[in-house]
Amino acid sequence: MRNQPKNEQQISTTVLVIGTGGSGLRAAIELAEMGVDVLALGKRPRNDAHTSLAAGGINAALGTMDKDDTWQQHAADTIKESYFLANPHTVEIVARGAAQGIGDLERYGMGFAREDDGRISQRFFGAHTFRRTAFAGDYTGLEIQRSLVNRAEELKIPILDSVYVTRLLVKDNQIFGAYGFDINTGKRYLIHADSVILAAGGHTRIWRRTSSRRDENTGDAFRLAVDAGARLRDPELVQFHPSGIIEPENAAGTLISEAARGEGGILRNALGERFMERYDPIRKELSTRDRVALAAYTEIQEGRGTKNGGIWLDVSHLSREVIMERLPRVYQTMMETQMLDITAEPIEIAPTAHYSMGGVWVRPEDHSTDVQGLYAIGEASSGLHGANRLGGNSLIELLVFGRIVARAAAKYSAGLDSQQRSAEAIAGARTEIDDLLVADGQENVRELQRAIRNMMTEHAGVVRDEDGLKAGLAKLTQIEARMENVGIHPDIAGYQDLAHAFDLLGSALAARATLEAALERKETRGCHNRSDYPQMDPELQVNLVWSPSAGIVREVIPEMSAEVAELIKDVSSVGKLVE
Repeated sequence: MRNQPKNEQQISTTVLVIGTGGSGLRAAIELAEMGVDVLALGKRPRNDAHTSLAAGGINAALGTMDKDDTWQQHAADTIKESYFLANPHTVEIVARGAAQGIGDLERYGMGFAREDDGRISQRFFGAHTFRRTAFAGDYTGLEIQRSLVNRAEELKIPILDSVYVTRLLVKDNQIFGAYGFDINTGKRYLIHADSVILAAGGHTRIWRRTSSRRDENTGDAFRLAVDAGARLRDPELVQFHPSGIIEPENAAGTLISEAARGEGGILRNALGERFMERYDPIRKELSTRDRVALAAYTEIQEGRGTKNGGIWLDVSHLSREVIMERLPRVYQTMMETQMLDITAEPIEIAPTAHYSMGGVWVRPEDHSTDVQGLYAIGEASSGLHGANRLGGNSLIELLVFGRIVARAAAKYSAGLDSQQRSAEAIAGARTEIDDLLVADGQENVRELQRAIRNMMTEHAGVVRDEDGLKAGLAKLTQIEARMENVGIHPDIAGYQDLAHAFDLLGSALAARATLEAALERKETRGCHNRSDYPQMDPELQVNLVWSPSAGIVREVIPEMSAEVAELIKDVSSVGKLVE
């Protein structure tokens, strides 16, 4: 049996939360307010979690602007926009709980935009029937994250920043903790926990152009869950944002807010043509996210793109006052990254992997997984978004399920007679790190990550087909073989190289799941475009559940309630911001 490393610290807690973005912090806050022992781990500083990048807004049928809005209509809009792949039970829980989620944020000191009489302002977003998107400027996610961090600090919740979790500890399909290391010092952590909440994001970083930052959303949550015995649902359903910048390389994929189109921005190809007139002649640039991304991709693929493989987004015809008042973040982003003045010049953009709508398989009522005591929330989970996420729903999901899952994890933990432990599982987690630290192969981890990202961009991007997906799987098999020969070299700056090696493992698993599920979904539905199967197939109105052992299993979607079903209708986009 491998001995305990000298630099290992052991910690015990009732509930362990992995991830300190919006969902992880909301769960930790609920647990602390209940008086339950909780520990939260994040691999980057808590104030800078991915949630802080969300700009647009957060949904709840508050009725402050349109008194006829209801949670039932919110649910109906969500299911329709999902192309009927969302789980109706999950959707209903979020729509019903949304107002309480907003109330919780107010209780934590969140400053929402308000009308003159004090009502919370709400605006139209995408395919919503009513105005139900609350916001705080174009920094909504940042304000939510700040509010949650402040509340966590008030409650003195222990949070360990810069800890990378490498393995969930399981015995007889029951969770008993996690193992990891500090990215800066290499210090090991063995954490015993009665239950674990996984809130570590999605897998959009496995594409070359992505709105995820350099070492986020690499699929590590998916790998942790699957290695522990959980499954993935709909990993092929990934939302591509139409407008990520192309240059410089280290900022490729940085988002240009869709408010730029909402305020009157025009899309043109390299020939100067306003191409959206071909794809959606009525809505043009105000079309839905999936349609605009597909249109841009088509223009580029058919040779009408820029020399860098992009298209142009032009707001220079708008007045400087409008740009500074309505698009300050876009102006600032382009000045900082390219010294480009958007009041005078167009922005070169391309479709960008943005949001994992699939994720770890969870039960709707409490987001429990196949592993006893393991829960998943936020972008790591699945069930709410189907084949196209309704704009503004991701932030409210964090608030609603953060609260629900915290209570479920606390109840599960309280019901245990004893906590199982496995010396073998702990030894395996230690060995996994030890073996990588002495790995001295010829393959560079960063280079292999790039190979996966290039392969996914080429073969599983906005548009897919059978031959391309099979070619992608063949390339992935070659990359996986090269992964056996990596070299890991911690240096004076820390253990990032080791973290990248684990990121690579997560990316490879997430890529395989995505390719295999995309191959199985022989239809075009929402974000998933198959050029060889251009129509929706009623037989594929199912969720695809993936595991390494069973491959793809089709899962029937429950029926929605009659009160929600009767409210589903086509929604006008006139006068609304895009998603």
